[in-house]
Amino acid sequence: MGFMTNAKYKLKGLLATFFAMLVLDASAQQPVTIWKTTAEPLAEMARIRKLINAPIFPAKDFLITKYGAKGDGKTLNTEAFKKAIADCAKNGGGRVVVPLGNFLTGAIHLKSNVNLHLADNAKIIFSANPKHYPIVFGRWEGMELMNYSAFIYAYGQKNIAITGKGILDGNATYKDWYAWNVGKPSKQVKARDVLHDLNHKQTNPKTRVFGEGDFLRPNFIQLYSCNSILIADVKMVNSPMWNVNPVLCENVTIENLRIIAHGSNTDGVNPESCKNVLIRNCYFDTGDDCIAIKSGRDQDGRRIGRPAENHIIENCEMKDGHGGVVIGSEISGGARNIFAINCIMDSPNLDRILRLKTSSSRGGIIENVFMKDIKVGAYRDAAVTCNMFYEKPGNFMPVIRNIWVENIDVEKGGDYAIFVNAYKESPVENLRMINCNIRGVKTPMKIDHVKNFKLENVTINGKLMTK
Repeated sequence: MGFMTNAKYKLKGLLATFFAMLVLDASAQQPVTIWKTTAEPLAEMARIRKLINAPIFPAKDFLITKYGAKGDGKTLNTEAFKKAIADCAKNGGGRVVVPLGNFLTGAIHLKSNVNLHLADNAKIIFSANPKHYPIVFGRWEGMELMNYSAFIYAYGQKNIAITGKGILDGNATYKDWYAWNVGKPSKQVKARDVLHDLNHKQTNPKTRVFGEGDFLRPNFIQLYSCNSILIADVKMVNSPMWNVNPVLCENVTIENLRIIAHGSNTDGVNPESCKNVLIRNCYFDTGDDCIAIKSGRDQDGRRIGRPAENHIIENCEMKDGHGGVVIGSEISGGARNIFAINCIMDSPNLDRILRLKTSSSRGGIIENVFMKDIKVGAYRDAAVTCNMFYEKPGNFMPVIRNIWVENIDVEKGGDYAIFVNAYKESPVENLRMINCNIRGVKTPMKIDHVKNFKLENVTINGKLMTK
């Protein structure tokens, strides 16, 4: 990767600068609390942890086989799931239990107080037929629309869960879902461009109707505007697109997941505009970002104006992916108070350790990011990346500030240890790295515009760095 200094983009970016500064979020001009010691972000993380509590469910089970489900891998069980969930919700909640077997289904829509629970080694296999996924309201790459339901979907519900040591198989292959985003141009390009235009024009999202013939792939799990969520213990494979995508949710616990998918855009966990999120003890081996924290794309992100806020990531393992912990690029609503600690990352196909990606079409403020105690075997591109030139420029200057990285130990680095590509008019502010040891990189640092950049006991390729 080099500086994204394509002449056309740079010229547009420079011409946009004057206007961008006029529309810079007013909060970017406000004073920010700058962490001075490690104890401060650790105390803030402890405070946030107390705000996150997993839901509790009544001790009642609703077995899907009692509603006609058959685990033969051939019978379509969509109606059985629907009936079991409705009955569970009607009777005060509990567990909708999937026993041992292979249960084929279309979309599953969760309701309040329902825990979709998979018995050990039980498998839910999702149909590859788009007709089995009704059109619902959701987000697609940070833009609101009407499109195919996520495989597991909920809207406006509370106290919901997906649990158990079973398997969720998205069943996606290059013969079906993945084929929608293959080739130049791919099948999805036309509809994607239309959606971008509707977003730019700020049309009513419920009139942005997509579906058959538009080839916008559904996400695996999308929980929209829900409160008090638990997703735990399941293995997820072969997602058609993003795996776990809570949107505008609060009080979210995601733990002990094992996510494996290598199609295009198969991100692991993508919380969008969520508040109070705990992601822990998860394993990621993905075709895109392992964890990507988002808050909406361009006009939709600014219109809704909900930042990603108060996220704790801990004890996770990342293998393949474009980035381990990522913020962006759909980050127009901003992000703050993001903590990542005690993680392991190791793959020649893992591009970056901490990746902040945005642009002047996104805008938004990314602030108060704390990463500590990360053990890295290998990565390919950069350990720490702050990039303000991701995708095309616009009139909304991004802000990145107060980034603290401590105790990163890398055995075999890639192209860079630290990579910063920022606007002169909006430099990355208060980037601090402490007690880091990064070996085997080609170029230690490639940095343009930073303010208050501090290195404390940082060794790159065996050399103690000053700046």
